[in-house]
Amino acid sequence: MKNQFRKATLSDVNAIWSILQQAIERRKQEGSNQWQDGYPNPEVIKKDVEKEVAFVLIEQGEIAGYVAILINDEPEYENIEGTWKTNKDYVVFHRVAISENHLGKGLAKKMMRFIEEYALENDIYSIKADTNFDNTAMLSIFKKLGYTYCGKVYFRNSPREAYEKVLK
Repeated sequence: MKNQFRKATLSDVNAIWSILQQAIERRKQEGSNQWQDGYPNPEVIKKDVEKEVAFVLIEQGEIAGYVAILINDEPEYENIEGTWKTNKDYVVFHRVAISENHLGKGLAKKMMRFIEEYALENDIYSIKADTNFDNTAMLSIFKKLGYTYCGKVYFRNSPREAYEKVLK
């Protein structure tokens, strides 16, 4: 069965929150301080859905992954300590999480490909993202998929590694 990538609905919030709780616990077990401050939470997911920026990856009929995708909407990126590769329109994604039941299947990379397709469908050729310096899984995905390190950005007074991929 082919993966499906679609906008999330309010009825998906509980499943999404369950996946994010698993990811929060994984970060903790790995010794990361990412997502250990009460963020993200169910209210954040609900707002993502209401703003129509919440997306789910469906695998074998169930929600296997979550991501929020926004266009030109990350004010913190204006304050980068470094330099972005482009200053044009961009897609930014946050809160990438894969269900425990689907780890090791390459679904995070598949989700990143769907994000690239989403950008191209909207005539946008830049994807920007950030992650914690100790989120080795995400850092590895950025490297494998051709993202370039651009500098540091800060969220809730915490430094994050900022990356960009230019699609064309």
